[in-house]
Amino acid sequence: MNALHIIKSLKTFLRDDQILFLPSQMEDFSSDGTKLKFYPDIVVFPSNAIDVSNVLSFANNLRIPVVPRGAGTGMSGGALPVKGGILLAMDKMNKIINIDKDNMICRVEPGVITGDLQNEVKKMGLFYPPYPASANISTIGGNVAECAGGLRAVKYGVTRDYVLGLTLVLPTGEILNTGTNTVKGVVGYDLTRLIVGSEGTLAVITEIILRLIPEPESRKSLVVFFERIEDAISVVINIGQAKIIPSILEFLDDICLDCIKEDLYIPPSTNSMLIIELDGPKVLVNEEVIKVQHICYAQNGVNVYIPKDLNEETKIWDVRNNLSHSLYKLRPNKISEDIVVPRSNIPTMIAYLRLLSEEYNLPIPVFGHAGDGNLHVNIMLDKNIKEEVKKIGELIPKIFSKVVELGGTISGEHGIGITKASYIDIEISDVGINIMKRIKQVFDPNNILNPDKIFCRGDFYDRIVGGQER
Repeated sequence: MNALHIIKSLKTFLRDDQILFLPSQMEDFSSDGTKLKFYPDIVVFPSNAIDVSNVLSFANNLRIPVVPRGAGTGMSGGALPVKGGILLAMDKMNKIINIDKDNMICRVEPGVITGDLQNEVKKMGLFYPPYPASANISTIGGNVAECAGGLRAVKYGVTRDYVLGLTLVLPTGEILNTGTNTVKGVVGYDLTRLIVGSEGTLAVITEIILRLIPEPESRKSLVVFFERIEDAISVVINIGQAKIIPSILEFLDDICLDCIKEDLYIPPSTNSMLIIELDGPKVLVNEEVIKVQHICYAQNGVNVYIPKDLNEETKIWDVRNNLSHSLYKLRPNKISEDIVVPRSNIPTMIAYLRLLSEEYNLPIPVFGHAGDGNLHVNIMLDKNIKEEVKKIGELIPKIFSKVVELGGTISGEHGIGITKASYIDIEISDVGINIMKRIKQVFDPNNILNPDKIFCRGDFYDRIVGGQER
């Protein structure tokens, strides 16, 4: 069936304004945070689960690839239509269906912006903790599909810790409800947890039940500078040993500090920074601020600064949230990895990255969520210089192998998608990979839903070298 017949068939169950098919309309749906480009043939905007079911049933019968997409903020290519086909743009399904204050849950459609949900539940004295840096853009559905982490994971966990239930459409078009409206529920296999983090390869999410918690009474932030990375990480460990769990504990290295020095005062001779947020009952937070100050100074903190008002605090977090963009001062292009190592091994990992940076003559700034060991390793390059791009193919496996050697994981929150698919066997055994492939086959027997993700082979960096992005 050619494209015109496909469009005509789609219009039997979708409105004209739910379908885009002109080549000039595909640009906005061709890329994500990776900056790679793959163009869909058709974009569909479903308005409910029935629309999704009809599209998937139709596509499954004709073996047409279908890729679900949220806001396109993903960093591993998970929502890229690598085989063309139909792209399901889920951002129009953006209703907060209800917020149940008594039971502290809410029901939302997948296109709801994470930050918008957080603002709405806050009005009721409630709190949805997951806080990806893209919270003001990314959607809940995308967060669930990728199991988004973010800045608050050290205290509150990640997206999967708040997903109680889902409404799904299987690649065959069947609609399935999983999970419960309650925190407890152990009837049958936990299909909800299986779907969370499955990167849109097993089912399309059309509704989400989320757990909420009470809004903390008070929050305070501290900014601390150090001359040695080892001292900064010792503070991270010592805070935990003092039985204090910050809501956020962020780390920036000296290369990052150099990129933000125009936006934030950086004391001379410092090479790392922690941004710490404490929350909870006001009395307890005030006590913990004093304790954390003492811990920082005892571990050679050069400067411990507490913002004097909300404006100063907001500026600090704005600088942190814009850090990824600030790194482009170093090079026009960036490969961003999201490794995780045990906290005590952060200095070892950073020292190894410094050696690689010197060996390959590429800047590798590091920042991230030190409280849970999640480091964002940014390899800065100019992809127009082929010699620099070729170095990436050597660098990445070295980094990932070191991560696994130190007891870590090659992705803490970005997922595998296409960018890490060639390296998944560094961490997961053949037995594990084969089980995952068999699960994919059960859900998606004709491999139409988000094909060529997670388990595909072939180095995506070769696409950059050869200019093969579609």
